[in-house]
Amino acid sequence: MDDIVRQAMAKWPNVPHCYGWLGLDARGAWRMRDERAQQLGLSGDKLAHEALIGFINRNYARDERGCWYFQNGPQRVYLNLEATPFVARTDPAAGLVLQTGEALTAVDEAFMTSAGTVIVRSGDKAAQVDDRDMASVTEWMLHDGVAVSDETLMAWMEAPDGKLALRYGGQVVPVQPITDAEIETRLGFNRTPAP
Repeated sequence: MDDIVRQAMAKWPNVPHCYGWLGLDARGAWRMRDERAQQLGLSGDKLAHEALIGFINRNYARDERGCWYFQNGPQRVYLNLEATPFVARTDPAAGLVLQTGEALTAVDEAFMTSAGTVIVRSGDKAAQVDDRDMASVTEWMLHDGVAVSDETLMAWMEAPDGKLALRYGGQVVPVQPITDAEIETRLGFNRTPAP
């Protein structure tokens, strides 16, 4: 957390929290959600200002309820999450990199939905893999110890049979099936925080 943020929190400890105005989409873009976007259930405008994005990335945290927020000076700006609190992209040198710029050194758990969405957990960070990177991630997968084929992966998504695993950082992590309805509960976060 930035020092200026800590100082503002100490100076103004009772600023009300903000809900609904900031979002994170399924591809890792921060989205400003004005009143119109909120009323219509839209994602909002993608932030492009690099300094603001860096500030959000450095001051992004989780509360005791599993709600993710951006500490904007003395105010917590709670995020609406389209997918998970983090979104991972593949990088040839670093492996999986979160939208905040942090490279994942390890994967503790891996999950896949019936639609083929891959979610990884590293510590308290749950990250959906950006759909544009799925081809790279499937190259890291094994089914019963053998490199996974498209056909085998499609069959596993329909009816998980056999051992699907993800090779990452020198580990082989089992891939568990997960339904969309289970994601928040099993991974301990809240997509739409409210007061």
